[in-house]
Order: sequence, then C-alpha cells, then structure tokens
Amino acid sequence: MVSPGPSGKKGPKPPIPLSVLTGFLGSGKTTLLNEILKDPAMANTAVIINEFGEIGLDHLFVEQAGEGIVELSSGCLCCTIRGDLVTTLENLLRHLDNGRTERLDRVIIETTGLADPAPILHTIMLHPYLVMRYRLDSVVTLVDAINGHSTLDEHEEARKQAAVADRIVFTKTDLLEKDQDRSVFEALQHRLYGLNPGAHRLNVRSGEVQADRLFNAGLYDPKSKIPDVAAWLNEEAFAETAHADGHGHHHHHHDDDHGHSHDVNRHSEAIRAFTLATDRPVSASALEMFLDLLRSAHGPKLLRVKGIVQLAEDPERPVVIHGVQHVFHPPATLDAWPDDDRRTRMVFITKDLPEGFVRKMFEAFSGALLPDTPDPKAMTDNPLAVSGFTSPIS
Repeated sequence: MVSPGPSGKKGPKPPIPLSVLTGFLGSGKTTLLNEILKDPAMANTAVIINEFGEIGLDHLFVEQAGEGIVELSSGCLCCTIRGDLVTTLENLLRHLDNGRTERLDRVIIETTGLADPAPILHTIMLHPYLVMRYRLDSVVTLVDAINGHSTLDEHEEARKQAAVADRIVFTKTDLLEKDQDRSVFEALQHRLYGLNPGAHRLNVRSGEVQADRLFNAGLYDPKSKIPDVAAWLNEEAFAETAHADGHGHHHHHHDDDHGHSHDVNRHSEAIRAFTLATDRPVSASALEMFLDLLRSAHGPKLLRVKGIVQLAEDPERPVVIHGVQHVFHPPATLDAWPDDDRRTRMVFITKDLPEGFVRKMFEAFSGALLPDTPDPKAMTDNPLAVSGFTSPIS
C-alpha cells in the first residue's frame, strides 16, 4: 500500500483510490453502477468499462472529452479501455494534470463477468508510475443470491472473484421467495465466509450499498488519512473461522435437503483462508526471503496476502505488505504502530496451498526452533536448504 502524500498544493498529490468491481455474468454490475453513480459522493469518480454498449449506463453523456473519456450527467467520468488498461489510466491522469479534469477522487474499473481480477490488480501494483498515482482501495465482488452456488461450482473465475474481494455484495435477494431458495442462500453465505472470511458482506435489498460502505476498504481511513490496520486486515474474522472449524481449515459442507449437493474435491474447498501471527520481530532479510520463496514457487496459489510486520531492525515502524498471487505491492513503512497490538500478523487466502506448509515455512524464516527444519542462517548460507519448501508439505 502507498501512504497518502502531503495535502495542499505543495508536494506530491495523494494517490487516487482505485476499486475493481467484479462479479460473474448476470450478477448485476450494471444495475449497481447505475444506482451508486446517483450518489453525490460519487460525483468526481471515473468509471472504466470495456465497451459503452455493453455496460448500458442510464446516465446521459453530456460532454465528449476525447481519448475515450466522456462526462456523465451525474458529474462522473466514463471511459472505455483503449489499447490496454495502462493507457486508459494514464489518459485519466493526463486530463487531471493538464486541468481538463478538475477533480478525480476515485476510479472504478468494471470487469467482464468472466474476468479473473488478479491481472487488473497486477497492472496497478507492477507499473512504476501508476503505483505512485493510484492506490488500490478495494475489490468489490457481486454475487447472485439465486445462482451463486451453481456459479461457484462451475466456474473457477467466480471462486477467485469471491476469494480476493474486500466487499461481497449480494444481489437479487428480493427474488428469494420460497423457503428452499432462502435455505440455499443461507448455505451460500456460509460457503463464501469459508472462502473469504475477511470480506465485508452487503445486501443490495437491505439498502446497505452506499458509496461509503462499498468502497474505502484500503489501509488508510479516508477521513483521518491514518492507517486503520485492524479494519484492513480484519484478522478477527479469520480467527473466528479457524476457531469454529477447530484446526484452521474452512470447509463448509451442507446437506442435500435444498437440492444442491457438493463434491468437496471439486470446487471452493481447495481455497483456504488463514492467519499467521508472532510476537517475535522478523529480520528484513528473513521477511524478504520468505515472501520471495513463497511467490516464486507458489505464486499462482497465493490469491491474496495482507500483513503488518514488526522488523527486528526497526521495531517501532511496522512494514505493511500486500500481495496478489506472485505480485506484491512495494512494502510501505508506517511512521508508528497504529495501535497497541505490535504483533506481526498476516492473513492469507490460498488455493491448493495448505496452511501447515505456509506456517512451517514462516516459522523457519522468522526464527522459531522447529525439529527437522532449517534455520534462517542455514537457508541463507546454503540455498539447497530451502529446497524442501518448494513443494507443499502435508
């Protein structure tokens, strides 16, 4: 995560929060966009879409600003992806910097229903200029309350969309008229909690989808501009899930009385959510080795990683890490601990990567004395010592 820059005219501009709006085909992304863009708080928002004809926004276009950017009657900007996403994001910044756009407070990228959101997140996290000008705020995933179960069963993209989300928004709950439908929806909620316990859940029908609840999920509180680590990590939700299961695995099985059976080897049960924590400060080199080995050997299996780490070299200034698969945002060093909890805490959502394997690797690098495990010095002096960590250990 990138910390906000100084306010005022001097110094760098604070990075613009960027959110990804995703959800499988028919989940209601267009309907949600049309609704939230009416909110006055969204007036200085840019919405990036694939094609105007596909999204079907109700707002009238009031001005063609060039380079695929138009102003909507609500005061928002809307643009198509021209060439690639990088070009589109750079065009928005160009309009802002040359004064053609007066303000830009937020960017929303609407993905196609079949899209894995990870490449979009990688675009921001890897680009040396965009990572300074934009700040990844949230991934918002819409889930159809009626068809959510079958979609998760049949499409890996839908499972990934839910697993990486900061917000899960349930749509079409107004169609849950029968007891059987409501039973299926309750099971769907349990299943998604197992996939991603850290995501906040919202219900369109209950009127919970206002802009301030839908977004503002990043590390920094949008009002105070100070880090809110507890809300960002939402570690308690991971701990509650592990406690309920008894051993940190998050398999939610449900009966067949609602007409929907599940094969535990076929879909979301391969996705695990867990947390690692330690009171021991971690050396910067050990942290770097741990993350480098994890992402180089198992990057595709790391759906999302968030953490705050106490470094042995500078224990008063924690480091924040954030990764999506093999790509990690440049670490950010906070000026001070945001609260009294100074433990190193990391939350993981993985696919086909056991918690015990990741935990054993982390303990080895962080200095815990474990039997039959090489210590950090041995792994530093002898690269062959890490070879046992290149494949998951049961």
